[in-house]
Amino acid sequence: MTGIIFDIKRFAVHDGPGIRATAFLKGCPLACRWCHNPESMKPAVCSLPKSVRVGNKTFVEDETVGFEISPGELIAEFRKEQIFMEESGGGVTFSGGEPLMQPEFLAASLRLCKKENFHTAVDTSGFTPWENFEKILPFTDLFLYDLKPIDDGLHTKYTGVSNKPIHENLFRLLKKKQQVQIRIPMIPRITFTHENIAQTISFLQKLPLPPAGKVDLLPYHNTASHKYKRFGVTNSFEGTESVSKDQLLDAKRQFESAGFEAGIGG
Repeated sequence: MTGIIFDIKRFAVHDGPGIRATAFLKGCPLACRWCHNPESMKPAVCSLPKSVRVGNKTFVEDETVGFEISPGELIAEFRKEQIFMEESGGGVTFSGGEPLMQPEFLAASLRLCKKENFHTAVDTSGFTPWENFEKILPFTDLFLYDLKPIDDGLHTKYTGVSNKPIHENLFRLLKKKQQVQIRIPMIPRITFTHENIAQTISFLQKLPLPPAGKVDLLPYHNTASHKYKRFGVTNSFEGTESVSKDQLLDAKRQFESAGFEAGIGG
């Protein structure tokens, strides 16, 4: 069995507790207009044009995005970071794309991680059949669960899918007492609005979250704009300014006033 990933990030400090190694799996069922990893959207290994400038000349060459890897090979890569994980209370994180688009590979990799006593986290949009979650529950210590617009119409408009299955899966995870950390990308004019913040707080208050549940506010940044240009993908947020941590302080206070432990960044 093999899976398709497009990167392994080492010394990751925003993908769960401690220092982590993060594997980014290809493929995503959402088409978020602000996606920071546009190269992750297509599930297969692909070649995309890349512009290379040498002096005054620009050349276009193909760049391969993604590669196949077995669960055993991936664990071998994770072992290289083991000392940093152990010293920092870290572990491994599976991100994407949407890692649950490759449920068998994800489950097999997580199972091997637990044999190595690695702390495991899965960063997910939640948009997948519940059966896929059931395959990984025994091997996942923490779910980093993304919540985008709470209004279903806006969610469909800006991501291409309804948020109803996302909300249903979140409720099921919490009912099963799974460790879940809510992550909210704060996107100008979409999620970073007074209305959406109020709707999100109201939605979370109705869930069986533990007292002072953890909520991470993830500021939008435009550092991925060069990827859109490199890969020839239309960037709907071209020219949009990044959101600073200072701009999120009021939103942070609103979540804290509602009883949540709120942080800025992952």
